[in-house]
Amino acid sequence: MLIGIDASRALVAQRTGTENYSLHLIRALLALETPHRFRLYANTTPPPGLFPCEDKCEWRVIPFPRLWTHVRLSVEVTHHPPDVLFVPAHVLPLLHPRRSVVTVHDLGYRYHPQAHTARQRWYLEWSTRYHVHAAAHIIADSQATRDDLVRFYRADPGRITVVYLGVDARWRPVRDRARLDAVRHRYGIPPGSYLLYVGTLQPRKNLKRLIEAFALLVKDNEWQDLHLVCAGKKGWQHEAIVAEVQGLNLTDRVVFTGFVAEQDLPALYSGATLFVMPSLYEGFCLPVLEAMACGTPVACSDVSSLPEVVGDAALLFPPDDPAAMAAIIARVLRDGALRTALTERGYRRACDFTWEKAARQVLRVLTADSRRYDAM
Repeated sequence: MLIGIDASRALVAQRTGTENYSLHLIRALLALETPHRFRLYANTTPPPGLFPCEDKCEWRVIPFPRLWTHVRLSVEVTHHPPDVLFVPAHVLPLLHPRRSVVTVHDLGYRYHPQAHTARQRWYLEWSTRYHVHAAAHIIADSQATRDDLVRFYRADPGRITVVYLGVDARWRPVRDRARLDAVRHRYGIPPGSYLLYVGTLQPRKNLKRLIEAFALLVKDNEWQDLHLVCAGKKGWQHEAIVAEVQGLNLTDRVVFTGFVAEQDLPALYSGATLFVMPSLYEGFCLPVLEAMACGTPVACSDVSSLPEVVGDAALLFPPDDPAAMAAIIARVLRDGALRTALTERGYRRACDFTWEKAARQVLRVLTADSRRYDAM
């Protein structure tokens, strides 16, 4: 079988959640022992060594200035159709093979529309509704996303398969003091302990409440050397997050690193006392899994897919309550035995999620009996 994959999002220079999903899942698919062949579509030439692309893989690099997906990719898959088309991190082209599979990552815009621009809301609403009706099958990052697709769009549950994301061997605890210190220095993190958040600086990540919680935490002198490190590129309305730090007189206690290179993230996670994810909604949330794999205790919101992903390996808090958030963080900071237990449980939990497992599950969907698709 010839499997076509839209690999365009995997080639983005500064990858965040869905782009990393695309990159690592495609890598894992290509690494599987399988008789199937792969054709990767892109609008730019991939960097050397990005994919383990050997005999069973071919590229279709088809540059186009605008509307690449709906014009150029549509033309390509119409004139030279693969047996099945997979879109892991974007939208199906308007013209696509009958056997087309797409990943829907989350429906957070339905719960928190104010955290997205009007244009983002329109696009997300249109693309998700389009996928529900156009795709032969949908892959969802979590049971929470699957349930949302059924609830909001009346999607057929039989056409949705939940496939969890994964981590690989690069995400392991870093104990080398020189490497830890080098990463701290590179991103301007002062000496002492730090709490860590990783993700884009945008409203739905709920960083203003995390900063409020941090202010409550450090208002006395119990943690004089504690810092909050927010690692990630600037997103929509990031100015309000910076203004919150300034308004609470925390500019010397909160560090904004900007985008962090993937090779530096394991050391950044490993150096943290606690990883905190205060998000209002997540379709999966890869950073909590990465933190657990690096041996960092995790505390996160008790909403959407987050309890599903972390299981019993993290402490949960309501994302709309800074005082409760601060109390959970203080509990972890004060209790070394609890930190050790969270580290051990988190590491075991992370071992359950691998890209190889995800790739095998996706491949089963892509290579399903054609009669299954023809009946859809």
